[in-house]
Amino acid sequence: MGATWPNCSASRFVEAGGQRWHVQIMGRGPALLLVHGIGAATHTWHELAPRLAQRFTVIAPDLPGHGFTTAPRTDHLSLDGIAIALAALLEELRMSPVVGVGHGAGAAIAMRLALGEDSSLRALIGINASLTPPQSQLWTLLAPAARVGVRSPRMAELGRDLESGTLDSTLMSTTGSTLSPSQAALYGVFLRSQRHMGAVMTVFEHWDAPRLQRDLDRLVIPVTLAVGLHDSWVPPHDADRIAMRLADARIVEVREGGHFAHEDVPDQLESIIVESARNAGLLAGIPVGGYD
Repeated sequence: MGATWPNCSASRFVEAGGQRWHVQIMGRGPALLLVHGIGAATHTWHELAPRLAQRFTVIAPDLPGHGFTTAPRTDHLSLDGIAIALAALLEELRMSPVVGVGHGAGAAIAMRLALGEDSSLRALIGINASLTPPQSQLWTLLAPAARVGVRSPRMAELGRDLESGTLDSTLMSTTGSTLSPSQAALYGVFLRSQRHMGAVMTVFEHWDAPRLQRDLDRLVIPVTLAVGLHDSWVPPHDADRIAMRLADARIVEVREGGHFAHEDVPDQLESIIVESARNAGLLAGIPVGGYD
């Protein structure tokens, strides 16, 4: 898939924290970290990353066990474990991002990373942020297998459904987003990967949202919550609950966005991120455009 992978010219493989990472790095300017959601990979930033690279040095890794990054020990596939692994990757790269952008539960990972004592992050943007992986149709399908492991009969049955090519299109139709056939096909590739989906289920099992919720009052950097109003995986009102726990938060509605708002309307998300960075004093210049 290398030659056809979105933004493959920016891809590299890095050994850090005892595992092999796939990470894409592009652009110049203040460093910005993109954290994809659980179950996705770097392809989700196919349009947004190059746009942001006009103003930032963009760092976009595949999370542990996702995409082309190897999986660590099972007990490290947790909210804290992934944040620690990301910190090790950034140390190996000798890069200190000042802006963090997370999609879905990737926003929770970015928040946990920002809570670290040595974090360089000075502003966060959550795209349909969720403190837990979305309780979507995907989790309804995976939950029985997650309880008994990837070799269970339920996982084999799910694999047969995925091979038919109908289940992945059904799942994508529940997101409230309209993906191109090529993007939907990339999600389908990983839905069919036992390694990738095994990591997804392990993350679901080891996610510790209550601890993060208790710690959010210590997160004092500005947080912008971009909310796709058509998102049917993460209810838009979840942003209100997250904002109430934060010292400095604001909510921006993305009227035409579904769960993958950054793929639906990348220009709007670019504007939101650039403006958030500028408001935090991390980026100078003329805005790329306004938003409501």
